[in-house]
Amino acid sequence: MTDFSLEFSIAAFVFGLCIGSFLNVCIYRLPARKSLVHPGSTCPSCGQPIRFYDNIPVISYLLILGRCRHCKASISPRYPLVEVLGGLLALGTFMKFGPSLQMLVFFGFMATLLVVTFIDLDHQIIPNVITLPGIPLMLLAGLAVPGVSLQEALLGLVVGGGSLYLVAWGYHAFTGKEGMGGGDIKLLAMIGALIGWKGVLFTIFISSAIGSMAGILVMLATRGSMKLKIPFGPFLSIGAILYVFLGQEIIHWYFNMLV
Repeated sequence: MTDFSLEFSIAAFVFGLCIGSFLNVCIYRLPARKSLVHPGSTCPSCGQPIRFYDNIPVISYLLILGRCRHCKASISPRYPLVEVLGGLLALGTFMKFGPSLQMLVFFGFMATLLVVTFIDLDHQIIPNVITLPGIPLMLLAGLAVPGVSLQEALLGLVVGGGSLYLVAWGYHAFTGKEGMGGGDIKLLAMIGALIGWKGVLFTIFISSAIGSMAGILVMLATRGSMKLKIPFGPFLSIGAILYVFLGQEIIHWYFNMLV
């Protein structure tokens, strides 16, 4: 990890907050197939345009006490949450990679995963408009990232998409029911296109472990009910983000424990 001055770190965090504000627009509008640029931001309840001074990341939400200035309807705390997560991801990538093209590539990658996570939580879908263009874009972006060759990225794409496709096919063959969604398959292919096959294997392992623990907690909370569906996209996103930040350290720690 590289050390930078406090001023640059704050700038990176503020940059991430602003991007997080745009990610909120993507999360809300992409599933509805609305334009990301027109019209401007409006209150979901009354439809009134949101003034620029009420659209400052996090600060505006606190100043208006989480309510629309016009109709006083409650505004979801998810909006500042996404903005803060965007800020933390920008700060984290800046501290790890410094002011570089590599930092921008990985921040863009994580911002995309953040959008996927919240859309999947809300609608249990992963839009093709994100993953299908995301696969070739991540392949191209990976050329600017040292440590993963084009061959490894292509293999990551195949391993990522192919492994989940086989899981989905096997589940359907044995149960006659749909299991893994096509969106998850394309998402892991997109992830593999940037971080390679090693990153894919790490992502599958971590996401499966966290997803299993979350499933157990949900079952305990709902007293064994299996009616609540838990989307897998958020866990894949968490696994991929962990690999970027701590993948090598976690792998070394794990194998040292086995020795």
